[in-house]
Amino acid sequence: MKWAVVGFYILSVLHIHFRGKVRLPFGRQLFDHSSFMAPINIFMHWFSRVPSTPYLPVDTFKELQPLQDNWQVIRAEAENLLRLQKIKASEKNDDAGFNSFFKNGWKRFYLKWYNASHPSAQELCPQTYALLAGIPSVKAAMFAELPPGGKLNPHRDPFAGSLRYHLGLATPNDDRCFIDVDGERHSWRDGQGVIFDETYIHWAINGSESDRIILFCDVERPMRYRWAQAINRFLGRTMMTAAASPNEQGDQVGLVSKLFRVSFYAGKYRRAFKAWNKTVYKITKFGLIIGLAAAIYYI
Repeated sequence: MKWAVVGFYILSVLHIHFRGKVRLPFGRQLFDHSSFMAPINIFMHWFSRVPSTPYLPVDTFKELQPLQDNWQVIRAEAENLLRLQKIKASEKNDDAGFNSFFKNGWKRFYLKWYNASHPSAQELCPQTYALLAGIPSVKAAMFAELPPGGKLNPHRDPFAGSLRYHLGLATPNDDRCFIDVDGERHSWRDGQGVIFDETYIHWAINGSESDRIILFCDVERPMRYRWAQAINRFLGRTMMTAAASPNEQGDQVGLVSKLFRVSFYAGKYRRAFKAWNKTVYKITKFGLIIGLAAAIYYI
């Protein structure tokens, strides 16, 4: 039985690694969060009702049309937040999901995050908040800013239970500002949407001289069977809600983000160790992971 579990885990990791044309170096893939989530994500991919392609037609999700129709209303609220300096990086290192993006200038303002509560979104963006509340399949949403020169490095998102929707609001309308998903590029344009599968390797850059503001949404992945959809919904409601991060005081902070804040400060010692000797750090890290895997297996 144990070997069956180990075998399924290895199969899941290989499925994630070889999915698509673009891959992470295998050594990095082994320790990437997408490998730890691989057994869940292989389930999502196998029972998905939509094609396994980097991009999907926007009209795959017809319920998103109100967002497209009201993009100028949404843009006005985003630009007001920008003036108020509310689109920002986490101030307390309590954003487990997107912390690594902040160092390259990326900023966000949460509008919705699974079952978490964000009173600041309802107060500051009432029209966008109401539009999103009317679309149950949108499980998470935010305004995302990428400044001139900003870049997001190649990565996979950890959870395959959703697909990513970007709606251009205030963009450079310039091909130098783009996202690349599995080797295929898309340049954002005002009022235009795009849907992609964020579990493929993707990265983004703003090589223009203008800011880029988009509406960023996670849309629930349609599954073939009701029981599979129920499992997807349960995982989103529990696991993803636990990663909630606040905009302002009074917004909900999930357990994972609370723990991440503690680990971030503890990680200062880890980063100092890595800076001291990168080779010794890698050997120690590999040894600890192998030791943990062995302990789990023998227990």
